Amino acid sequence: MPEKIDTEMALDLKGLSCPVPMVKVSQNIKKIQEGKILKAVTSDPGSLADIPSWAKSTGNEIIRIDKAKEEFTFYIKRTA
Repeated sequence: MPEKIDTEMALDLKGLSCPVPMVKVSQNIKKIQEGKILKAVTSDPGSLADIPSWAKSTGNEIIRIDKAKEEFTFYIKRTA
């Protein structure tokens, strides 16, 4: 069982298609303090490329990505 990660905010983005999950993550990460973690759950396979690419380009850090059936859970640390 993966270690539990303390999150500041959680987003349920299931059912949304690219690029909406990435856009929502980008908008909402600005609402939490640096060093805090945002959890985003998506069902769009495109998110597996989009969100890590966005994080790298913005200087934020992907802590972990969990994959379960049709859901992808991203833990993103605000570092920028």
